[in-house]
Amino acid sequence: MTIDPVLIDVPGRLDGERTVLLAPHAGLGAEMAVVIGQSLSHLRPWMPWAQEAPTAEAAELVVRRMQADFIARRDLCFQIYARRADGSPGRLLGGTGLHRIDWAVRRFEIGYWIRPEAAGQGHVSEAVRLLTALAFGLLAARRVEIRCDPRNLKSRAVAERCGFELEGVLRNNALGVDGAPRDTAVYARIAG
Repeated sequence: MTIDPVLIDVPGRLDGERTVLLAPHAGLGAEMAVVIGQSLSHLRPWMPWAQEAPTAEAAELVVRRMQADFIARRDLCFQIYARRADGSPGRLLGGTGLHRIDWAVRRFEIGYWIRPEAAGQGHVSEAVRLLTALAFGLLAARRVEIRCDPRNLKSRAVAERCGFELEGVLRNNALGVDGAPRDTAVYARIAG
């Protein structure tokens, strides 16, 4: 018998050595809007949702939808925070999560973004490792993917650093932020 994913107790907090991941919660929108606005030049080439700075209200709406999707187990978004010395979450750095979930197959895709001044400090790699452990542990994943534009060398480096293998490049399988066809590099890890 298959358990309904809503009954899986997915933790709303994951702790790394330098990073804390927290599930979305109401009231986070204004802060998210600021961080996204400060990160636009960094995100714009890769993220269709990051073409213009959101208002606090628009970001709050997105956060609440992410919270609802987390509860329903449709999408498991987390915000990335720097971890303070006492273990509490500090500065909001970006977002990550387990997306495009197929519960029957137990397949998940990890996505991530980070504010520019926090890039290159290991927070994204730590977040990916935390989510990979959650997926293959509690969530009994058979497959975890990272997909990115092949030109996004920093994103590709994270996947490779975290032990994901390049399975191939899908040619012209998506539209880029400019509406032109683009390729997608597919990295994966499988159970066992």
